[in-house]
Amino acid sequence: MAGGYTIKGTGPDAYLAGGRLTIDLDALVANYRDLAARSAPAEAAAVVKADGYGLGIAPVARALAGAGCRRFFVALPHEGIALRQALPDAEIFVLNGLFGQEAAAAYRGHRLIPVVNSQSDLAVWEAYGWDGESPRPCALHIETGMNRLGLTFERARALAAENALTQALTPILVMSHLACADEPGHPVNRRQLESFQAVKALFPETESSLCNSAGIFLGGDYLCDITRPGIALYGGSAVGGIANPMRPVVLAEARIAQVRRARAGESVSYAATPLARDTIIAVASTGYADGYHRSASGAAVPLRATHAGASGFIHGYEVPVLGRVTMDLTMFDVTALGEDAVAVGDHVELFGPNMPIDRVAEAAGTIAYELLTTLGRRYHREYVGGEA
Repeated sequence: MAGGYTIKGTGPDAYLAGGRLTIDLDALVANYRDLAARSAPAEAAAVVKADGYGLGIAPVARALAGAGCRRFFVALPHEGIALRQALPDAEIFVLNGLFGQEAAAAYRGHRLIPVVNSQSDLAVWEAYGWDGESPRPCALHIETGMNRLGLTFERARALAAENALTQALTPILVMSHLACADEPGHPVNRRQLESFQAVKALFPETESSLCNSAGIFLGGDYLCDITRPGIALYGGSAVGGIANPMRPVVLAEARIAQVRRARAGESVSYAATPLARDTIIAVASTGYADGYHRSASGAAVPLRATHAGASGFIHGYEVPVLGRVTMDLTMFDVTALGEDAVAVGDHVELFGPNMPIDRVAEAAGTIAYELLTTLGRRYHREYVGGEA
């Protein structure tokens, strides 16, 4: 126990790792409860694909289940199998559909619910999605504006008529996905809602789901029966232009491997970014192999015209990235802290409570989703709070 929290470490031992991730399961649970309240009267499920957005599918899902979540969405069947091992009784939907006849047995055996996205998915599940005399449940994904996955409205209408006669499928959910919910005033939102309402009418006895994290903030008719929060659970901002109400869930830090002093006119990192002044450089043990993207490189490096480079946070100061981020090491300018303020073994915050993940992502020309889901396996991970 530390500070009243249960701490469980995974990955390399703390003294062997170049960085550490502190994952606050209590903050995750608080975010889920906030989103569940915003979703009411709909039920909030949880999207835990990509290994729980990079934070570990088993501890994340167990914490959410402990908070009352009973429905989960993953992208791939192997993710569903891993989740089933952690949560024997959960309802698990696989978003990317069926992977052919061979995969159908795995769906049945692990009680995974395929999200049927295409005619081929329909054919496979109609033929092989049976337990004895009973068809296993499925969800139906209808295309309303993403042109990514989903049955057309015309195919959904024909299916509704066919299945009323044949009972070959047991659809327990009809769903679609919002393309522009992070922009609340975007006209596509309303068009998708109207299209989805027409789809819902075809399956009046079946539960419906349209909202991702951002959609929850649209409220009203968008909420349907089930919402599917993802990034907001993990502390990311779902909607542009408003303050993020979610609590940060992950603190990512990198160990300082060396502190060096360079003179004005010298250079730093690949491509030799010039230094305009005498500089104190903290070399941190993180890089793009750890998910700290090369596009976060310092402003003097013309990798991307739309950002000015990321910053870290150490001893109460923001410190900018210097030069190019490399595979294993990133340089920070700690001159403002003064002589001997930073030492080998200190940790610089890459993102967390003092450096919001969305701000760091924007500085790197990317999004919070990408920072989280590309976190490497070289960090020492500590799960704080909850039931890890």
